[in-house]
Formats: sequence, structure tokens, C-alpha cells
Amino acid sequence: MQCVTAPQDQRKMRNIFERYLSLWVALSILAGIGLGKLAPLLAGTLDGIAIYVGDAPVVSIPIAICLFFMMYPIMVKIDFSQVVKAGRSSKPVFLTLVLNWMIKPFTMYGIAFLFLGVLFRGMIGIEAMDLVKMPFGLDLAVGDIHGAGTVVLSNGIKMLQVPLWRSYLAGTILLGIAPCTAMVFVWSYLARGNDGLTLVMVAINSLTMLLLYGIFGGFLLGVGRLPVPWQALLLSIGIYVALPLLTGYFSRKWIIKARGETWFKERFLHLLTPVTIGALLMTLILLFSFKGEVILANPLTILWIAIPLFLQTNLIFWLGYGIARMLKVNYKDAAPAAMIGASNHFEVAIATATMLFGLSSGAALATVVGVLIEVPVMLLLVRICLKTRHWFPVASV
Repeated sequence: MQCVTAPQDQRKMRNIFERYLSLWVALSILAGIGLGKLAPLLAGTLDGIAIYVGDAPVVSIPIAICLFFMMYPIMVKIDFSQVVKAGRSSKPVFLTLVLNWMIKPFTMYGIAFLFLGVLFRGMIGIEAMDLVKMPFGLDLAVGDIHGAGTVVLSNGIKMLQVPLWRSYLAGTILLGIAPCTAMVFVWSYLARGNDGLTLVMVAINSLTMLLLYGIFGGFLLGVGRLPVPWQALLLSIGIYVALPLLTGYFSRKWIIKARGETWFKERFLHLLTPVTIGALLMTLILLFSFKGEVILANPLTILWIAIPLFLQTNLIFWLGYGIARMLKVNYKDAAPAAMIGASNHFEVAIATATMLFGLSSGAALATVVGVLIEVPVMLLLVRICLKTRHWFPVASV
């Protein structure tokens, strides 16, 4: 199958930002943390510019703008007339569904429980507790027991006091049940994958996430009546995926009609080359200016949470990549199929953790750690993909 986007040579990392992307990512993270420390009022003001559902900030408008400019250059390159053809590749589509919904949620729970609840529990603190929001619709008296928590009064508000490690576990679960529907376009593009197929898989995963996110969350968190965050999911998917998708589709048609396909490919796409990388780096600066203080205040905690997340990401990637090779899937389809399972939709996970447990909860912190390791780990996996293309059959035209 032919890749449905720009020619291969346009994907070579020629400029200094693409060739040393890992370095720029690290510098952007440090810059974000520094901005949060040196200008906390600015970071706080930017963080407060959001779309709210109730009292919870669901979509950060500054981050949404950065993600749009990160996604649009990729979306506009896609020849949508070839997407249906790409969707006929049933093997990688089936593979990503199995990875995301039959394997990944349960391996995430198992790995996180092993490390956070057993191996690292003493380091986190056996007696350490966390205060989280009361479950929606639950009216209990102070002192009542609910699951592993106890209802307490904090600043005049009823809260649920739970073991801290369980709160971290909840955050990792929310990451594990949120397959990536935005950043995976960047990883697939850098790995020279099939962007048309990536779009098909993202669309399918977005729909299945709407149906299964609450069900899997409720089951794995052990909450009998976990509320399904429909507003957060619909807003996140609409803003992070649908908006750049529709803009890319219509602007591509308009530009080609107005200026011709040659001008579009040779002039317009060339101007967009640095936009995706620049928007990615700006997104990281903003994210870590918002959450850098939390990370600096909990350096060892970050490590305890990062280890199971790192292992989970690699496990799912290699499992998907290995199965794709066994099924003789071509490289352009195998790379995005493995990456969409390995990466997480951390925007949705952060929003959901904030809505369900509170901004200062351990669950919210765990989802922020997901952001911390997501970019460098996925960049490493991109490099692995590029160096192992010879493992797979060549895509047919």
C-alpha cells in the first residue's frame, strides 16, 4: 500500500530542530518548569484560560491552540480520497483495537499495581493518604467507609481519604484506558507511517473510547457507578482531533483548487515543515509551566510513577510491533498500529482525573507524569521503528 501523504524525502529530518528533537524536548521541559517558577502568575493565568465543565477545567485553550498548529500541518498533507483505501487494511485496524481495549487496560492495571501497590509501596509511604473528591451523587456521613477510603471533613468539605498509592494507581488506569488520538499523528509522521491508516485508526479509537472509557474506568477503578465524563471526552476529541481534521480537509481542497496541486506540494507544504515541531515544543513549555511546581515538589514520586508507565509503554509497543511482524503487515501500517497503542491521550486522562478526583490529587499527578515520559519515550520508539523497517515487507503500490 502506498503512503497517502507527502513523499518520503519530505520526511527526512534535515533541519537542526528535527535532527536533535530529543534535546529540544528536554530543553522545552526545563524551560516550562523555569517559566512556572520565575513567572508563576503568568503560568497560572494561562492555565486558567480553559473551557470548563462545572468547576473542572476540561480543555486548556492555550494548549488546544498549540495542539491545533501541531496537528494541522499533518492533517492537511493527508489525501483524504485515499483514506478509504487505507481503511481496508483490516489487520492493523483489528490489531490496534485488540491492543487498546483487550490488552492495554489490564496490563496497565497489573503493572501499576505491582509497582505502586507492592514494590514501591513502602517508598511512597504505607500510611500516606490522599484526599480526593467524593464520587458524584454519593452522600455519606463523615467517618463512613467507601471502598478503600474514609469520608473526612477538609476545610468544611466532605472528601474521601484514600491510600496515596491507590490514588496514583487511579491516575495510571485513566492513562491506560485512553488510547492516543492526537499525538500519534506526530509519531506516525516522524516514523514515515501510513497517515491515512493512522487517521482511520484514530477515528475508530475515538468512537470506541466514547463507548468504553467509562465502562473500563468503572471496572478497573473498582467504583460501581463511575460517572462517564461525556462532556470532557466529546470536547477533547472535538477540539484535539476533529477541528484540525476538518480544517485540514477543507483547506487542502480550497488551496489545490485555487493554486493547483504543484504549488500546494512544492510551496505550501514546505512552509509548514517546522510548524509541527515548533507547536510540539510550545505545548511542552506550556504543560510544564502549569505543572512544573508539582513535579519539583515530588521528584522521587515522579520516578515511582514513571517506572510502571515506561514499562507499560514499551510492553504494548513491542507486543503490537511483534504481532504486526508475525501477521506480515507492511511497515507503513505496522508502525502506527503499534504506536497508537503505546501512546496515551494524556489530555483526556488529565481532564478526567481532575474532574473525578481533584486537581491536587495523586491521580491528577500520575496523569501529568504520563506527559513527562510520553514524548521522550515515543521519540525513542520512532527511532527504533526507522531502524527496523527492514523487518517488514515492503508496502505495495
